[in-house]
Amino acid sequence: MRVRPPVLLAALLTASMAGGVLVPSAQADDGSWVVSRGGAGPAASLHLNDDGKLSLGVRLQGRTVLAPGALGIVTDEGDLTSGLKFVNRTDSRVHENYTTSVGKRRKRTVDQTESRFVFENGDGARLGVVVRAAADGIAYRYVVPDVQGDGVKVMKEASAFELPANASAWVNTWSNGNYEAAHQSLSAAGAGDGDYAYPALFRTRGTGVHGDYALLSESDVTGSYDGSHLAHTKGNGEYRVSLADDEINSTGPLSTPWRTVTTGDLATVTESTLNDDLAPASRVKDTSWIEPGKVAWSWMDGGHEAQRSLEKQKSMVDYAAAHHWEYTLVDDGWNTTDWMPELTAYAKERGVKILLWMNYGDVDTAEEQKAMFDKLADWGVVGVKIDFMDSDQQARYKWYDGILKETAARHLLVDFHGSTIPHGIQRTWPQVMSMEAVHGAEQLNVTAANVSVLPYTRNVVGSMDFTPMDFQTGKIPVSDAAELALSVVYESGLQNFAGSLDEYRKRPELEKFLEEVPTVWDETRLVAGDPGKKTTIARRDGGRWFLGDVTAGDAHTEQVPLRFLGHGTYTIDVVRDGPDGLVRESHTVTADDTLTVDVPANGGFAAVASKAD
Repeated sequence: MRVRPPVLLAALLTASMAGGVLVPSAQADDGSWVVSRGGAGPAASLHLNDDGKLSLGVRLQGRTVLAPGALGIVTDEGDLTSGLKFVNRTDSRVHENYTTSVGKRRKRTVDQTESRFVFENGDGARLGVVVRAAADGIAYRYVVPDVQGDGVKVMKEASAFELPANASAWVNTWSNGNYEAAHQSLSAAGAGDGDYAYPALFRTRGTGVHGDYALLSESDVTGSYDGSHLAHTKGNGEYRVSLADDEINSTGPLSTPWRTVTTGDLATVTESTLNDDLAPASRVKDTSWIEPGKVAWSWMDGGHEAQRSLEKQKSMVDYAAAHHWEYTLVDDGWNTTDWMPELTAYAKERGVKILLWMNYGDVDTAEEQKAMFDKLADWGVVGVKIDFMDSDQQARYKWYDGILKETAARHLLVDFHGSTIPHGIQRTWPQVMSMEAVHGAEQLNVTAANVSVLPYTRNVVGSMDFTPMDFQTGKIPVSDAAELALSVVYESGLQNFAGSLDEYRKRPELEKFLEEVPTVWDETRLVAGDPGKKTTIARRDGGRWFLGDVTAGDAHTEQVPLRFLGHGTYTIDVVRDGPDGLVRESHTVTADDTLTVDVPANGGFAAVASKAD
């Protein structure tokens, strides 16, 4: 068994500190410690029992959100799951300001309390546990020193989250990396035996907006580790962290991904940027070339054949230019043609930029990436949609590390499909405009309930490429106005609208709204909601507020308070379902007013509010 110098881990922890000054703290007499930012936010409780086993629970204003769940990790440095003794604790404050290219808010502020604990087993092997508390959640990670200098090998984690058995749960099955299963509405104990994907949502108390919620996920996942998921046995509320690989090899000291618990009421969870806040700062110094926008995408109006047709793709460019959409995406099929240089030149003349789909297998080596990206540069292509990674294993994350460096260096925007979920990637690599990892419109079997659970699950952790507006398929699960509302309800740096040009033209009010709506925001507010039942979200761009509402259920009258508006008088244009199609109605309102809109079954509406002259 290796001998660990006591000073090594302390030096490692200090060197990797995100900010602030480490202040030693005394050990609690009973082997229990609390980490809290103070105020109304959550608190983490760390406990070391008589067997030297660690656990961590989460409380919110005195109420239990997570009961104590196991902590620990098994590595070639030692079994760090039991027989542990406390060594020391140091506390600091992490305060950062940063901006993003996409997301719920362009400008972000991080204000977190961080506590770093060091424990030691009977053989002298040491474990660091770093716990952070923010206003919107709790996170922890492990730090293990590389004593011999030959890396750290991980065999398993003992990490687990303990939910109340009767907690409401919205979970989807995990299938090693594409995250495209529909969410199930169950109880925490009622979920069957098996593997479940992040992010997983639980309601531990109350109903609707005012309940207590916990969203489980992870942040800062790179090729130094792998992606994890949740393993569950029916009948209890324990969800165990399970790794995608049987063994993980980390070069140098090991710092695992953050295990995250976004918690609070439903608005706190929905508006949270916790997973971005925990991620490393941007690796891209000059982001002036990164431009989010709307995309004309023809895959769901012709498939492969549409991508092989220069005439079809020119018509998409013409439509984008006429309606002030920034991009056209050519999907699988272009690679059997020879006219791409002609299309990019045609688009450039009209102020439209071209994005191209490609298979992971086309760029899975450095040599293939260089050849492909050199060709795209010659053509004038500005971004790539890369598909079919379909893995959470360490090898695939090493590939992500490499492709992210290459695309940033070559000023290529990125949309990952067939991918993992965002893990703070859009803070670290701001050229990533969106990721799929969702049971989206391409599935053609999405329900209204599916539509209304995603704002509280998948879309919380980062941009989500759902590809709405596919009217021509006949598979839209909500009304036309509710489908239009998804341009606001769902956040995605690139909004790949999937409709046919004929279907757009049948809906002139939809066309007008899509010209107006941006794809990146200054502010996001959840106005009303209940997972799987309804969502009303307001997002601000400069001085304009956009409102999106979608409901799974019967026809009814929506009553939306407009308290999110600023001072003064606004003109609000509402696009709703009428008997003969979409209609637009204008109202003069203030923040004291309530907007009343009749919506059909599985319906909703979209609106934009601007300061009145």
